[in-house]
Amino acid sequence: MYEQTRVLDVHGHVSHPMAGMGQAFMFMVSMNGKLPSNVRAGSEAASAMGLGPEEFAVSTGRHVGLMDDRGIEMQVIGPRPFLMNGGSVQPHVLPHWTRLVNDSIHTQCEMYPDRFIGAAQLPQRAGEDDATHMLDEATRCVDELGFQGIYVSPDPEGRRNSPGMADPYWNPLYAFCEERGLPVIVHGTNCLDPRFEPVPHNYQLGFVAEQYWANQILSHSDVFERFTGLKVIICHCGGALDRWIATDPHLSQKDLSDNLFYDTCAHDETYLATAIKQRTPERMCFGSEVPGSGSALRENGRPADDLVPVIGGYDFLTEADKTLIFNENPKRLFSGFGN
Repeated sequence: MYEQTRVLDVHGHVSHPMAGMGQAFMFMVSMNGKLPSNVRAGSEAASAMGLGPEEFAVSTGRHVGLMDDRGIEMQVIGPRPFLMNGGSVQPHVLPHWTRLVNDSIHTQCEMYPDRFIGAAQLPQRAGEDDATHMLDEATRCVDELGFQGIYVSPDPEGRRNSPGMADPYWNPLYAFCEERGLPVIVHGTNCLDPRFEPVPHNYQLGFVAEQYWANQILSHSDVFERFTGLKVIICHCGGALDRWIATDPHLSQKDLSDNLFYDTCAHDETYLATAIKQRTPERMCFGSEVPGSGSALRENGRPADDLVPVIGGYDFLTEADKTLIFNENPKRLFSGFGN
């Protein structure tokens, strides 16, 4: 809670048992074969691999405890982006890995239905004619699992070979999401650029670049003229800050306040404040990625991803602005957050 306002978080990732999911991923890649998803059934095979109900209870319980500590009421959870692995899983295996990830998200949501909303991973393949190949899994996640959002990577294979986000390639997915009222959550994944090798956690470099480029492409293009009801959230404040003033034509001069949104998942307080000022509170949704990459401690001893007091303490924001960010904007995009 912030004051008397429920804090609703649009940026979270599934807390599947990491040992079990790591083993499942290793088997799929090593076998180059299909491994059935038994997570939802709670089968003996799932338990034997470390993906049984007991393991999920531990990992999900820890996740909820961290949300409680950070004052977060509910959270949208999707895949862990660095494990989406469009570049390292063979095309015939990728749908099965994707199904396992989505079943894990659903399992976590079922355990705490009043705390989590699911968002789907898709079996993205950059070399297909268009996004139609993603729709079977998107439909399953919405119709069978009750998910309310769709994760996409602008560069799923990490090789910068995917069509840009204004390309007709994406039209089938945009039409599906617009028709179903599903926000598209844009989040980078692994980047396989060999220059990044010296950088620890170098997938984060791909996040910054791909999310910022997606923001530029979407805002300057005609995507929202063709899909007027489409809602898109770009993670991590849009990837990077803008260096131009608001009236500069290097920035889109369109009013996209009904279509293009950003989350607050940035830990440096000066950076986050500037991002909110650039994007405006009307287009910012609270996002923390708890639990994720924000475990470094501030001078006050609190973790970097404890963002409610950070945003609550910004004196340039009115209380109405803070309510927009913490509560009203997330509810505009996800009906599961309720009233």
